[in-house]
Amino acid sequence: MTDTYTLLREFADSWVLLSLTLFFLGAIAFAWRPGSRSLHEDAGQVPFRHDDRPAIDEPAPARRVPACGQDCGHCTCDLLPEGTI
Repeated sequence: MTDTYTLLREFADSWVLLSLTLFFLGAIAFAWRPGSRSLHEDAGQVPFRHDDRPAIDEPAPARRVPACGQDCGHCTCDLLPEGTI
């Protein structure tokens, strides 16, 4: 009867090695598949998209949150961003 370490070692040396090798080859084949060049070129240009001018920062719209319960007539608590109360 073999101990657990020896059994797991034999399993890792054979089937796990085979499955990880097949996974690696599949990942390489997926990256080099026909038709993926335009996708990779587009992803490679992401850092340079706004190279001539900075991206325009648009302010986030104000979200209404439930009132804080302090009835103060002139209170604007319900216009604060969520989570600030």
